[in-house]
Amino acid sequence: MIQLMKNPPAALPRSLALFMFLMLTCCSRQPSQPEVVLYTSSDSFITAPIIERFQTNTHIRVRIVGDTEATKTTGLIERLFAERAAPRADVWWSNEALGTVLLAREGLLEPFIPAAAADFPTGWPANFRDPNQLWHGHAVRARVIAYNTNRIKQPPTRLRDLTDARYKGLVGMARPQFGTTRMQMAAIASNAGEEALRDWLKAMRANGLRLYDGNSAVVSALSLGEIEVGLTDTDDAIAASQPEAKKPVAFVYESPDAAPAPAGELPSAGPLLIPNTVALIKGGPNPSHARVLADYLLSAEVELMLADSESANFPIRAGEKGPSAPKPFGGFSLPPASMADAVAAADRAVRDALSGL
Repeated sequence: MIQLMKNPPAALPRSLALFMFLMLTCCSRQPSQPEVVLYTSSDSFITAPIIERFQTNTHIRVRIVGDTEATKTTGLIERLFAERAAPRADVWWSNEALGTVLLAREGLLEPFIPAAAADFPTGWPANFRDPNQLWHGHAVRARVIAYNTNRIKQPPTRLRDLTDARYKGLVGMARPQFGTTRMQMAAIASNAGEEALRDWLKAMRANGLRLYDGNSAVVSALSLGEIEVGLTDTDDAIAASQPEAKKPVAFVYESPDAAPAPAGELPSAGPLLIPNTVALIKGGPNPSHARVLADYLLSAEVELMLADSESANFPIRAGEKGPSAPKPFGGFSLPPASMADAVAAADRAVRDALSGL
């Protein structure tokens, strides 16, 4: 037996060689599963059921790349800029619009008309899409003024109210260099001007403004009584205000001014609307599968899933049922391009007023 191992046969039996050949041929011809790469700033617990359903229906595997609560969507935007010479992403899904506009202006997005444009009699609503079809938005949230109901019975209804001495040390918001808070700063700069934003932020700082790492942290601080008023988004505010949450949190939309604001005071245009936005990355590695995913993310099915989710988005399609909270439509629907024009001014105002905070 030992002798046989030292001197094996010169050739395999013909039947065994044929079997191995067929096995190798069969394995080599097995197609790899189609794949698409998604960069998204949406929370994983929101995206997971949507992507799972997409993968089940299409058999296309989705590789998801996200970011942290504190830096989204800014961190992903910077990553896309860094990868522009050799894109790794196929689809961009953001839960806001400002970063998406910046990507479009830098030439990183591919134009397309989604299949779901047929849902609208005159095409995709102009205030929720890029003029050159580089991105499309739906499933809207809004910025709100949230408050602790154990401490406050008559909440402030305008941003300028938050500089009042009665709220000293009791107001919080997410860091304005990131996410939807940065978007709100850009909207204020666009609507009222850089100087007005800077003055308001300085007054907020003098009144003891507290900064947090994300909107959810603001709501948590509210529910614990660490602060009494906080700027956040509808998704976090709605979740905290549900009876089953058992948290002393409620919210109001900012009231627009019926007359010009008092001299030297920040004017109010009403609640800022924040759509989810979807785009194709130019030069992405899987363009055909990217289009399938982008069409799905912009479908009525996904908009309803987002409305029913913890994200609590408000559908833009007529007749679709949304969250039980009052709808924010009719408020401040500033074109995202206007905010993008003002983002540099807003960033300057934030640096000048809040440096070191």
